[in-house]
Amino acid sequence: MEVFNPQELKQLYQPAFNSNGEDNGQVTIVGGSKLFHGAPILALKAASRIVDMVFFTSPEPGQNSVISSIKATLSSFIWVPFEEVAAYIEKSDAVLIGPGLMRYSKETVNINDGDCDQECVKTREVTRQLLKKFPQKKWVIDAGSLQTMDEQWIPKNAIITPNVKEFEMLFKIKGGNTDPRVLQQKAKEHDCVIVAKGVETLVVSPDGILLIKGGNPGLTKGGSGDLLAGLTLALAAKNDPFLAACSASYLEKYAADELYAKVGINYNMDDLADKIPETFQTLLKSK
Repeated sequence: MEVFNPQELKQLYQPAFNSNGEDNGQVTIVGGSKLFHGAPILALKAASRIVDMVFFTSPEPGQNSVISSIKATLSSFIWVPFEEVAAYIEKSDAVLIGPGLMRYSKETVNINDGDCDQECVKTREVTRQLLKKFPQKKWVIDAGSLQTMDEQWIPKNAIITPNVKEFEMLFKIKGGNTDPRVLQQKAKEHDCVIVAKGVETLVVSPDGILLIKGGNPGLTKGGSGDLLAGLTLALAAKNDPFLAACSASYLEKYAADELYAKVGINYNMDDLADKIPETFQTLLKSK
């Protein structure tokens, strides 16, 4: 199986020196909930360091009370009332949906057995409505949306980022997250890119499969998927979805390995979010 070549990072869009505002990408992130209000923040951190503008909204009314405290430490985004989300998606180059959206209101609910309580229904409906309303957009679909949606809703050219459990919930296939044949079949059926997250990540399009090596046990910590989703979103804004997905996966793993060399597994996803820009620049300058 072919392994991703980091030289491909140099094919990524690079802003012109005389760029104007909004030339270099605008994105929208739809996520967050009363339980997972931190999840989209990692996505925001990753995306805001690459694109010109990040719009953030949540269908969770309680999220409004969290925004003021978030802005105390992170100012590089625009909070959008959920009722205005369509206007911001319309002008965005790419959209991320799912980080922090809830699939149930309590642990006793088992969506795998067909349970879908009010939080599941809310996430499912928000996901369905937005994917159906804007099928032409570049979508990155993650977390809560993957866990509650139907696979038939996947838009053409979307990037989906399932871990093993999310893959099984979306496609109703046990163990398919690590089987290249199953992954490519699904990528062809939906004309999408699948980022099958794991110790060794597989990025699969209808036309190809690349193996992304690297990574360490520090990446098992909560938030690594949210960070990857935001990084993928930012790169997808101005690049081909397959290149964006491969590059984001490689960058996260490579930056994590640089941290691991210094502190072992004793880092969190905020540390990794801060490390990625430096790693990205170093790799772009490498021969």
